[in-house]
Amino acid sequence: MQGVNLHDDRAHALMNRFRFIPDARLDDLMISYATDGGGVGPHFDSYDVFLLQVHGKRRWRFGAQRDLSLKPGLPLKVLQHFEPAEEWVLEPGDMLYLPPHIAHDGIAEGECMTASIGFRAPSAHELTAQFLYHLAERMGDASDGPKGNARYRDPAQEPVSSPAALPPLLIDRVGAILANVNWNEKDIAAFLGTYLSEPKANVVFDPPERVLNEQKFVERAKKTGVRLDRKTILLYDARSFFVNGEAELLSSKLKKWLPELADTRCLEAKRFVTLTDESSMTALLHEWYCAGWLRTGALP
Repeated sequence: MQGVNLHDDRAHALMNRFRFIPDARLDDLMISYATDGGGVGPHFDSYDVFLLQVHGKRRWRFGAQRDLSLKPGLPLKVLQHFEPAEEWVLEPGDMLYLPPHIAHDGIAEGECMTASIGFRAPSAHELTAQFLYHLAERMGDASDGPKGNARYRDPAQEPVSSPAALPPLLIDRVGAILANVNWNEKDIAAFLGTYLSEPKANVVFDPPERVLNEQKFVERAKKTGVRLDRKTILLYDARSFFVNGEAELLSSKLKKWLPELADTRCLEAKRFVTLTDESSMTALLHEWYCAGWLRTGALP
């Protein structure tokens, strides 16, 4: 079962133990259950993974082999040839770290459960495609009138006798348009912040059943503090903050508390009280509370 940390406080607390890794790189916590002799077969992952035994025993065999060819015709990516170099039996509390592309095979010895803490490792193709899409959106937002988002035109195009052939003029003019596309470090940071804080497609936030107005929300938060919802991803850099795929400017007022909330995922009651004179802060947190991105109360 994937994404257990999004649904269970205990799994979320366990996931938080791995926050020595940047949030931008952590993916989720998956729990796999197997009966005696069960396993998915020898395989490899394209990302770093921690394997934590939480119940029972599992025997792991692994090795850094070069041959990563797969058995054809299977729904799972099972290695065609497996050459383990080491073997360990993990008991509850034991953990195994595997770098990317290390072949491994885990076999349950009796009934067992294993927690997998995986890293986000998008491919170069995925990053390129998503970044270009981000640039296209940025260029669309920045367009101002007909000159800012002018359509292609070629008044100099002569009549042709081979209509199916791509006109050289078309290729040249489109090449000139694309040559004007540029970006800088700010664009890369903005892309990464929105892209890596975007919740997965299956994530749904649950607003409170009885929504408090802003005044009552502040009164309660003064007593209980606030915490980010398990599903909320809040990142920041020197210029901006990124929450669940949205980017906003990190103003001097926000710098007083937002990085703290992002890093600790909570603001204790005493800390919240010291910040309540900032109306922009309480308004923003109340907005997140209404959306289900933020909860009142301390961390479980």
